[in-house]
Amino acid sequence: MSASVLFDTPGPKTRRRSLILSIVALVIIAAGLAWVVLTLAAPRQSSGLTLPGFFDPSRWDIFMDADVWQFIGKGVLGTLQAAAVAAVLAVAIGIVFATLRTSNSAWVRVPTTVVLEFFRGMPVLLLMLFILLASSSGTYWAVVLGLGVYNGAIIGEALRAGLASLPRGQKEAGLSLGMTLLQTKTYIEFPQAFRQMLPVIVAQLVVLLKDTSLGYIVGYNELIRTTMNNLAAFYGSKYLFSLFLVTLVIYLAINLSLSALARRLARRRSPGTLLPKDQITPTASIAVSATLNTNPENRTTE
Repeated sequence: MSASVLFDTPGPKTRRRSLILSIVALVIIAAGLAWVVLTLAAPRQSSGLTLPGFFDPSRWDIFMDADVWQFIGKGVLGTLQAAAVAAVLAVAIGIVFATLRTSNSAWVRVPTTVVLEFFRGMPVLLLMLFILLASSSGTYWAVVLGLGVYNGAIIGEALRAGLASLPRGQKEAGLSLGMTLLQTKTYIEFPQAFRQMLPVIVAQLVVLLKDTSLGYIVGYNELIRTTMNNLAAFYGSKYLFSLFLVTLVIYLAINLSLSALARRLARRRSPGTLLPKDQITPTASIAVSATLNTNPENRTTE
């Protein structure tokens, strides 16, 4: 029997046992799903009345109306508008937090750490409510500012971790060329930190998009409030499950598309390119060249 580094290669009995357990697990999962579907499809009693199951066509006929989809589209647009502006704000705030958090001055670094930990520990819904109560900005900006500040603090910590993971020679190469600390971070460190922490940042932006549903509490007409509140109140609770399922599918489609796009961008990013072409200056080019030369992994063999 051959052995690998971590474990012994399973023999015939172990493989047969694993196959049997896998089949049993699949049968149990399939049975559970079938029970859920049959339970939802079965008629139910409510206030002495027999109501059709959740998959009955009478519970889905409202989706034949174009006005319903137009109303749902407004909710999707409200969600995407709040998420897009909050995402840009969160990344900008994250860059500021990461820059101040990695400052050499304790007078800058310590207060930034206190503020950052405060926002990270504060529930985002309370932050939205505070902005809504303390200012007259309206529900849209309460959602956007709350999500931007909260997620900016988390992205700032992710960028700080990315900066800390870079070799010390990256920073020293920029300083040796006469660049300031800010220029070194802007042209050398931050592009690499963004590349390294891109999965974490994208995952946080997906969380940000889902957290726009908290706008339901503060009165913002995002997707959930549009479907589960406004449309359900207009058409009645008979369509509540149908509206729930449609809302779930829309959220899954948006989030999975965002994740797939991020993975594709990460694969297409060239590891040797640190700056877009329109941002390359003579100083930046020298700094990038010095950065690549100080990293043994980026050197090519003649």
